[in-house]
Amino acid sequence: MASATDTTDLEQKFGTQGIKPMGRPSPIVRAFMAVVGAVERLNLKYTKVGNPAIYDNAVFPWAAKVEAEWKAIRAELDKVMVRKDDLPGFHEISTDVMQTSNDRGWKTFMLAGYGVTSEANIRTCPETWRICQNIPGLLTVMFSILEPGKHLAPHRGPYNGVLRLHLGLIVPEPRSELGIRVGTDVYRWEEGKAVIFDDAYEHEAWNRTPHTRVVLFVDFVKPLRQPARFLNWLLLKLAIFTPFIREGTENQKKWEQKFYAQAEALRNS
Repeated sequence: MASATDTTDLEQKFGTQGIKPMGRPSPIVRAFMAVVGAVERLNLKYTKVGNPAIYDNAVFPWAAKVEAEWKAIRAELDKVMVRKDDLPGFHEISTDVMQTSNDRGWKTFMLAGYGVTSEANIRTCPETWRICQNIPGLLTVMFSILEPGKHLAPHRGPYNGVLRLHLGLIVPEPRSELGIRVGTDVYRWEEGKAVIFDDAYEHEAWNRTPHTRVVLFVDFVKPLRQPARFLNWLLLKLAIFTPFIREGTENQKKWEQKFYAQAEALRNS
């Protein structure tokens, strides 16, 4: 069973993102961390789907619908990848991942994240966005791009009220040289196949092949019974106002303006 997120992990998320750069987190942040820890314990108890590291896809019947349309998502990804070198490193959007990755070996193209949508990116990938509407409790949609030789160090997600899906889109050979470990389970991506896991477990990912790996990366609300369901909903709504989400939103907007201005300049040249 997954354990609740450590206080240290929460301090990294909420205590160093412009709230109080030196010393201990502020009293407000410490109170918030205590609430998150209490809700996480409820989430473990009131889950509708258990607490495994990696789920059987049969638990989520909608996953098959997403897999069935993977080629439409891949077609839109191929257009995005034409400008792969212009895509941001994940840490350039979400600075809270700096301890996991601080170079451009892990890139992202985000359509939505925790209540904030990128209308420009959705216009670029409308079929991907349409297909993801099949996912109940949808929170985050993006392409996650792992360059050759990239290793994402072991880390945990900030909160266990959310589950994650990876849909394999570009999976180079040999597949034995890339994968993701979640807890003690290792999964190797496959094109057109989805894996659903709990990122509150320690996990790491690697690509030791000479080619780029890309997955559709989706976060969605973990199915819970009351009272955990309501408290989880409330915390996820409040997360939008935390400094690291606000900072990520501003970084995404700045990147989009530059990215699409460059595209317009190329069209007019």
